[in-house]
Amino acid sequence: MRLGKRALNGVTGGIATASLAAFFAAPAWAQDLMGQPTPGGIGLQPAASPLKHQAHFFHDAILMPIIVGISLLVLGLLIWVVVRYNAKANPTPAKWSHNTLVEIVWTVLPVMILVGISLFSFRLLFAYHDMPTPDLTVKATGNQWNWAYEYPDQGVAEYISNMLPEAEAQAQGVPYRLAVDEPIVVPVGQTVRVLVTASDVIHAFALPAFGLKTDAIPGRVNETWFRAEREGVFYGQCSELCGVDHAFMPIQINVVSEAEFAAWVASKGGSMTPASAEAAPGGTAAQAAAGTTGAPTAAPAAADAAQPAVAEAPNPAAPAAPAAAPAQ
Repeated sequence: MRLGKRALNGVTGGIATASLAAFFAAPAWAQDLMGQPTPGGIGLQPAASPLKHQAHFFHDAILMPIIVGISLLVLGLLIWVVVRYNAKANPTPAKWSHNTLVEIVWTVLPVMILVGISLFSFRLLFAYHDMPTPDLTVKATGNQWNWAYEYPDQGVAEYISNMLPEAEAQAQGVPYRLAVDEPIVVPVGQTVRVLVTASDVIHAFALPAFGLKTDAIPGRVNETWFRAEREGVFYGQCSELCGVDHAFMPIQINVVSEAEFAAWVASKGGSMTPASAEAAPGGTAAQAAAGTTGAPTAAPAAADAAQPAVAEAPNPAAPAAPAAAPAQ
């Protein structure tokens, strides 16, 4: 009995020590790259947006300790059963097959763990749906097999983003199968609303550094958001099996200063300021408060033009016109 306890303590202690050493030594194996996968990395990509910081906390501070604790507990129980209740140490097995207390514990404890996880999970889910007032909107449309982007607020028409060929990617010193010829460009520190849809099959708009992953479904527009905390180039990919060239439709987001973003918008034929207040996205503040948007002056004119001509009713107060003279 004592030998079994000593063996159990020695094995579990060795496993725990090795696990902690591997966990804390992991950052030394590979320096994490910002905005792209790290060869040899074992953790999540570094966060570059508020949502991803919350996702890091949920994964590192909530899920990982629970997962490690459960794994060590189950491993310890298995070793204890093997050592304590093998045929040599326990030649006469017990006759009972149920234990009410143990069954209650292994039913109630997992439920409590799941409820505790759900509290943090729901808070993170609410943060994804509680989007602040957006500063600009980007529409992303998944095609077989590329992405199309449009900036309705700035008047930037839809353009196609394709993966760079391997030779061109190597010549530019950018990662092959991640870099594209026409990236998304957004200003740093501003809330970006992303409207995600598809034109043919189901795709998925995913960019790990910002914590984005939203399905692109034909006939449906899904919404997500991010706010980049730093300038740089960030890569993602379609994360839905969309066909034979699924692996060849990456996503690239270039985060730049506001001046650089304005210059890029101008190069695309757009404008940072609407031509008129009525042309502003969502209309003017007064129109939004009244529940109407768009140019209010054009509608009455169009309505008048669409109405058929109606004969005026005779005015009883007006004198009657003289009868026409009879023909001679």
